[in-house]
Amino acid sequence: MYIHSNIKFLRKQKGLTQETMAQSVGISRSKLAGYELNINPPLEAILMISDYFGVSVDLLLRRDLASLSEYKLRQTLETDQYLKGRNLRILTTTVDVQGRELIEVVSQRAKASYLAGFADPDFIEELPRFSLPFLPSDKKHRVFQIDGDSMLPLPDGAWIVCEYVDDWTSIKDGEKYVMVTEQDGVTFKITYNQVKEKERLLLCSSNPLYKPFYVAISDLREVWRFRLVIY
Repeated sequence: MYIHSNIKFLRKQKGLTQETMAQSVGISRSKLAGYELNINPPLEAILMISDYFGVSVDLLLRRDLASLSEYKLRQTLETDQYLKGRNLRILTTTVDVQGRELIEVVSQRAKASYLAGFADPDFIEELPRFSLPFLPSDKKHRVFQIDGDSMLPLPDGAWIVCEYVDDWTSIKDGEKYVMVTEQDGVTFKITYNQVKEKERLLLCSSNPLYKPFYVAISDLREVWRFRLVIY
């Protein structure tokens, strides 16, 4: 029975903390934590959690969702006629006490863990964060630290402020983007859009010593458009 791991997996897929989910379902945080570990929920709790995630009880109990590839997971959930694939791409963010979104900072050190943690609200909450009042409030921003010399004249160690891109077909040729990919993790490149024609992107460095390469859309996890640099 996979209910313990599935509850935790689906919670993180939706970008929820244990406290937030527990309040929404109507149980205590300690009970939810127990359900995610090894305590079997009562039938009433199973039904509430099933309704909350919009999945069948059978799927919640019998299928190891965390073991599935992204494509297979989407296919499984769609077959179950509840969640749709686009709903799986949920951005995890942090806010201040007034409910305003903060800008999280991903250092060179944190980049190594970002691919595994970008959808984990606990990981995102541990990142340093601040606010820049002159940035558009209707856009989501994040800061990444440049690693290496592939994007000269931007130097190794520079901090770049980026804007979240939800619609990947809107990526503009020749502009700079941070790509989070399954293959390469966090990558900052000049990008050319071949999404509609070939379902891929061409990524280029400004330093000619580095060769261009392609990234398949199926390998993408997040896209962030470069806005400004902070030295």
